[in-house]
Order: sequence, then structure tokens, then C-alpha cells
Amino acid sequence: MTPPPPRRRRGAGVPERSLPRKGAVRRAQMITTYGVGSMVAVDSESFIVAGTDSWNITEAPVLHEHRLARALGVKSFRLPPASDDTSKDGVHVRRFPLWHFCPSCQSLQHVDRFNSPPRKNECGDCQEDLVPSRFVMACPHGHIDDFPYWKWVHRNNRQGGGAVGHCGGQLRLRTSGRTASLRSILISCTCGEAPEVSMEGAFRSSALSNLRVSCTGKRPWLKDAPAESCKEPPRTLQRGSSMAWQPLVKSALSIPPWSDGLAARLAEVWEQLRGLKRSDLELFLKGFSLSRKEEIPVAAVVELLEAEQHEESEAGEETGYDSRHVALRRQEYRRLRVGNAERDQTRDEQFICEPPSTSSPALAEFGLATPMLVKRLREVRALKSFTRVHTPDSNADVHEAPLSLADLDWLPAMEVLGEGVFLRLDEKRLDAWADDTAVASRVEGIRARHSRLLRERASNPKSAPESPASPRLVLLHTLAHALINEWSLEAGYPAASLRERLYADDTMAGLLIYTATSDSAGSLGGLVAQGEPRRLAGALLSALRRAEWCSADPLCIESEAGGAGSVNLAACHACVLLPETSCEQNNGLLDRALLIGTPEEPDLGFFRPVLSP
Repeated sequence: MTPPPPRRRRGAGVPERSLPRKGAVRRAQMITTYGVGSMVAVDSESFIVAGTDSWNITEAPVLHEHRLARALGVKSFRLPPASDDTSKDGVHVRRFPLWHFCPSCQSLQHVDRFNSPPRKNECGDCQEDLVPSRFVMACPHGHIDDFPYWKWVHRNNRQGGGAVGHCGGQLRLRTSGRTASLRSILISCTCGEAPEVSMEGAFRSSALSNLRVSCTGKRPWLKDAPAESCKEPPRTLQRGSSMAWQPLVKSALSIPPWSDGLAARLAEVWEQLRGLKRSDLELFLKGFSLSRKEEIPVAAVVELLEAEQHEESEAGEETGYDSRHVALRRQEYRRLRVGNAERDQTRDEQFICEPPSTSSPALAEFGLATPMLVKRLREVRALKSFTRVHTPDSNADVHEAPLSLADLDWLPAMEVLGEGVFLRLDEKRLDAWADDTAVASRVEGIRARHSRLLRERASNPKSAPESPASPRLVLLHTLAHALINEWSLEAGYPAASLRERLYADDTMAGLLIYTATSDSAGSLGGLVAQGEPRRLAGALLSALRRAEWCSADPLCIESEAGGAGSVNLAACHACVLLPETSCEQNNGLLDRALLIGTPEEPDLGFFRPVLSP
């Protein structure tokens, strides 16, 4: 989405050093769409969002989510700076790409060579607005640079190196208008020693390597960042392509005892509290309560300190995010099972989870335990880093491009307040089903292909993580997708406004479906109602009946591999795939045959007994 045109600041809203305003985006977009290192189109110009160490954050609100902050190794999170007319905050951007094209004289060169008037992005000769290059080159390590047009044109007749060379000519770009393909984009040089060539073939994986173009190691989003040595082969990308910037977002739910706001109020003195004995703690809190003019209960602080110690022991000696991520999920799973009744909490409580007031014997037939209605929840999503070229997998060992050159004790984040429904499968019935030879063999094919994909994307294939694909995970994942599609029809939610959260390993067998958007679609208030047992039983049966048939059948149900990386089986956009923002696994590790079986092997389906006539 292109940000709105720039607006003029007034009065106290002028930012530091009176830097010109170049546009505005929503705060949430700074985490998911236009984060650090991404390219933003503003009118006819293009910019890259600068690192967090250059942001003006004097007014940016601080977010606290203790569990996630410890897992990511920071002290707190901050909302991205506001961008209204009265704000002094702001996010810095830098012009990128630097190669531009004049549609009038067809000149293609570095923007500095156009002799543009001050603060105008136009050709000095033609007074036409310049058009930023549509193409850039990037590598999986996050480096990005301008496309090497000179080398592309002079591929068969090079007289020098560098971006321009020594031919003395001027590059020109024109479009033939015959087709909408790359073949119609033609580039030539006035030196006359190289023929006019098209951009056809520029997106091949070996296109730049064949020209002996190597990665320049540039990081233009980081001010004064030196070029890194990089051996990764660069790839041609379109400036607006989703593969030019893929965020790595980590999240956590606020659960007791961290969800009542007390930990946030104690954040500034938390390090002091951790080193105090019980007697000193009471004295310290007494003085702190007087200074803050509010009562801080000692017992509640002790509970927080004990909870932190328990979480650290549960995460073990490992300091990496992966082990702490597993610990975070297990803590959430236990709390979702136990619940947190509203009648026992204050207004500040951000996590309310209760069983429904009614029951339905039909749920037992589906192999479901009593659902939990999450009437109030808070999720914090933090932008940890980003990657390019490859789609990040939540299980892959990808190279993460940094958000800043200097080490900071905070990360940009956003919070989502909403509601959800937590479902849990009967583990004994689930284990008995997963032990079936046909089920295990089917999932093993998914696991093998996913493991190969993880090895291909890992910086060191020998240390690549194992695929988490298992009958339990694939079943829960596919069930979540089927339910989200059903509820989007039944409850009126757009599918993109719902999100899944999977709890699947040897000790967990649950899923949480919750509102996942910060706009009005996330506050419709009808999701919890879908968790009432009788309504839930009807929705489950309808979702499974819908999964029995796909408009792409029999090709879909008989598919031997599908999806990005071939990590799906019977799953396509006509049946169980979702908007990517709703899925934790990038629409991978799915197979609706595990829900309802196949025509040849109906017993593959976990829910086949419910569907049998």
C-alpha cells in the first residue's frame, strides 16, 4: 500500500533539524509492512526505512511484555513513532534505490547525475519527475544494492569494471509497449558498442552470477554501516516485491502473573528488586509505594519474582530464542488449560479465560476436550529482524539482518487486544490415531521434504534444525485453518483478521484462534460466541464437511506434494490455505486428508468416525 502524500508540519510539530516530511504510515505497518530495511513508495519517490538507532522516539510509548523481552534479550519494546502533524517523533528514511529513470529523455543513471533542483526529484533538463529503478539486487543475508545496469547491457562487450565502466556512454531505458513482460523493457548505451538488451532473464537465480556480479555487502538502511564481505550470490528483485523484505516477528501472550499491569509499573526498578532479600524487599516497596502514591502488594511482587525464576529454569541453560520460545508456548498452554476467571480479577487484568457455561456431548465425539473462551487477551508482536530473498520459516535457521548498527535495549513492537477460543484434542485418542502406519507414512513424506528445505536455507546445513512436522502438528494446523475459514463465513470475520496459535509437541495438543488485527475487524466481539459447545460442534461438523470436497479435486486430494517447498499434501487455495498473516507456518505443513481421509484410505482422517453415515 502506498502511503498518503506528504503533509506540511506546523508549529511545534516540526521534527529535529527540520527534516522534510516524506509521508506517513500506520504504526502497525512499521512492524509488518514498512519496517526497518523495507522500501516505501511515496508519490514518485522511493525510500528505505532507516535503522532503529536513527529513530526519534522521545514520545514513542513504551510497551512491556516481560516474558517476550527476556526471550529476545531486551528490556522493553516501543511503539513506532507517531506520524501526525503534532508529533516531534519520526522514522528516518533514505533514498533508495539510487538509480532513476527519466520518462522524457529516457536517461537511466544515478540520481545525482540528473542535476535536479534542490529538494526536487526531477530531471534537470526535462523538468519531469524521475522514476526510481524498478529493479534491485539483494542476497539472503539481507544486503541490497542497485541493479547493475551497465554490466547487464555490456555483458558481451565489457571495457571496464564498476557500475558505469569506461565506455563513456549514457544508458537509456525505454519500453516497447508490445507486451507487459520483461521483454518489453529495453536498455541500451549510447556508446554504440553494446546492443540494446531487454530485462528478460534478469530474475533467473544465476543471472547475476553469470555476469560475475557478486554481492556488494551494502546495508543502506544503516547509517555509516561499512560494506560486509559476502559470498552469497545476489538475486534480482522487483523493488515492491514481498521477497525484497520479509519481517521476522516474534510474539507472546500476556498471561498471569504478568498480565495485570504490575510488572509494567515496576519495570524501572525490576533489576533492583531481583537482588533484594525478602526483608529488604518489603522496605524498598514501602518507599516505592510512597513515591508512586499507590499501594504495591509485597505478595504480588514475590509471585512475579518466583515466576521469573521458574521460567528461567524451564528454559534451561540455553540462551537462544528457540528454547525460550518453546518455554513461552508451554507456559501459555498451561494457563489456557487452567483459565483465569473474570470474577477473581481486576479491571486491569489483560487475560480472561473461562470454560463455557454449557456443555455438549457432541464435542466428545470429535475428540475435543472442553473448550476455553478467552474473553480478553493481549498479544505483543515485536520486529526482531528481517530477511530477504527467502521466505522466513518459523523453524528455519535463516540469516537475520539487524535493525540497527548499535546494540539497543529495545525493539519496535505493537500490541493487539482481542479475544479467542482455545481448543484441545484428547491426547490418548490422538496418540492412538498417530500410531497408525498409514498416517505416520503420510506425514513422514512432509517431514522429509521440510527437513530438506531447512537444510537448503540454513547457513550451515549440518546444524540445520529438524522439521517439527508430526501427525499431531499437521492435524492441529489443518484443523485451525478449516475452522478459521468456517468462522469467517459463520461469524462475519474476514479470514485475515483471525490468527492461529499452535501448541503441538509431545506435551501439548491445542490451538488458539483469536482476533489478530488492530483495526475494527478485531473488535467485532463475536469470536468468543463461536466457542459455545453447541455452536462449536455445529461449526466443526460444517468445516469438516466443507473439507471433504475441494473444487480442485481430485487433483488436490491426490496431490503428492504442494505449496512452497512442497511441504503440503492435500491443501490448496480452494480448501484450507489462509492469508499469510493468519498462519504461523507460512501456509506449510498442511494436509486435509488427516482430517477427513482419502477416498482410498478413509481411516486416515482423525474425524472420519464423526463423518461416517
